[in-house]
Amino acid sequence: MNTLLLKDNEKDINKAADILRNGGLVGLPTETVYGLAADALNGKAVAKIFEAKGRPMDNPLIVHIANFGDIIKHRLVNEIPKMLFLLADEFWPGPLTVIMKKSDIIPDEVSAGLSTVAIRFPSHPVAQRVIKAAGVPLAAPSANLSGSPSPTTAKHVMNDLGGKIDAVIDGGACEVGLESTVITLATDVPRVLRPGGITVEQLREVLGILQVDDAVVHKLKDNEVAASPGMKYKHYAPKANVILLKCHDDEYIEYVNSRANNGVSALCCDEDIRLLNVRTYSLGKRNDYTAHAQNLFDMLRKIDDDGVSTTVYSRLPSVNGVGLAVYNRLIRAAGFEVIDLEKD
Repeated sequence: MNTLLLKDNEKDINKAADILRNGGLVGLPTETVYGLAADALNGKAVAKIFEAKGRPMDNPLIVHIANFGDIIKHRLVNEIPKMLFLLADEFWPGPLTVIMKKSDIIPDEVSAGLSTVAIRFPSHPVAQRVIKAAGVPLAAPSANLSGSPSPTTAKHVMNDLGGKIDAVIDGGACEVGLESTVITLATDVPRVLRPGGITVEQLREVLGILQVDDAVVHKLKDNEVAASPGMKYKHYAPKANVILLKCHDDEYIEYVNSRANNGVSALCCDEDIRLLNVRTYSLGKRNDYTAHAQNLFDMLRKIDDDGVSTTVYSRLPSVNGVGLAVYNRLIRAAGFEVIDLEKD
């Protein structure tokens, strides 16, 4: 298959919309990461997403809309919870996904057989224009090979999925850099299932009561069903082995330098670069977790592109604010492998 590289213009937007209406797959930019889109109401088209990505079929997808009214227009849910209006007023369009009880129009391929559907209203203008032009909501996980770092540029998508999908629209680099925050309203108490650019603290301000799912920072229990993308499997991992260190700054420097060899590198902060005796990949200033979120997937992909690292050491991030989203992605990239130096 020849994958078309499309531009951000009316002609190519309409071409992408035609592909989607006819059951094809298109990589498109959002403010979070690039998504791999298909007609969310066409189960056969959605099944192609799983095939192209090598994604397990029990991992649900997110449905993207172009305005709030699409939920009603396409009858995506049986009932709109009152809390959705509060969240939408504050955070939509934007990097927030909301899980609700689905209607029968949602194919099982989208919901992974669950009774719920995840819905997001992206703020990226290209994503909005494609959804409007296609005239249907779009199911779209990240446009990468399953398990690898998510793509934040069209080049990343072409590197992973070129020849496997119909087209990619180049809309520039993504602003947020990590996938959307996911909150479920299908439980008695609203619960965050995946952290992102919209923080737990921000959500709590709007809703008051809010829980954070244990799977945000821990593995799912055996046979536990994933209610959201990004919960069940090892995700976001480069080919190199990522190991997280729970430690103070000086302990991190000492530990990594003591293991310096040609295959070791550090996923670190700007302030660490001059102190480390290994190859470094910086996420930004030490406490700038917004920058860390923007840079994380780019750095994990750069580690692969350079091809010289077999082991990458990183600190365990803070769990406050956007730091929780960085923590969530790194703990999964590391396959939950953490060395606690504070115990020594």
